[in-house]
Amino acid sequence: MKYIIGIGGVTNGGKTTLTNRLIKALPNCCVVHQDDFYKPQDQIEVGEDGFKQWDALESLDMDAMVSTVQAWIEEPRKFARSHGVNVRPNSKEPVPEEIHILVIEGFLLYNYKPLTDLFNKRYYLTVPYDECKRRRSTRHYPIPDPPGLFDGHVWPMYLKYRKEMETHEVDAVYLDGLKSRDDLCHQVFEEIQNMLFNCS
Repeated sequence: MKYIIGIGGVTNGGKTTLTNRLIKALPNCCVVHQDDFYKPQDQIEVGEDGFKQWDALESLDMDAMVSTVQAWIEEPRKFARSHGVNVRPNSKEPVPEEIHILVIEGFLLYNYKPLTDLFNKRYYLTVPYDECKRRRSTRHYPIPDPPGLFDGHVWPMYLKYRKEMETHEVDAVYLDGLKSRDDLCHQVFEEIQNMLFNCS
């Protein structure tokens, strides 16, 4: 049995923190980070807003990302081994039904249909503008944010893609990124456990 869980949402909403907790708690769990699929810096366009379009879908190699997910779907055990995940049976039955879980984490998971269609469960973290801006300003990125990037590019792109997602009626569970890390992890873990239990 194979399950793909999406942890999407706004920048600095708590996606990576939640993902890291889930992959420790769930059986035979691998992870794919969308940030690993950015195109090279020299291929990132400068948009009409005057900023490099890091927060646009076009800045990501989504075909490569979908290919990576397909590789997991085809051979989850092999994928797990190549990513250092120890696969273990889930029960003491003579022929245990092996469960494999892939958590995909990123800020634009639900705006590219070939990827969106692969999820069994989609989560979407949100935080209000003020908190998002505060968190973003305290983070250190390999390429520092130029002045005005958040208001001029990051937040408008977030609103654009969220609206697009809602227009396409993407079925996602919205999570309040202001909740404690423990509460968020507990909520998502319980829901995934129930899903696994009901499908087994």
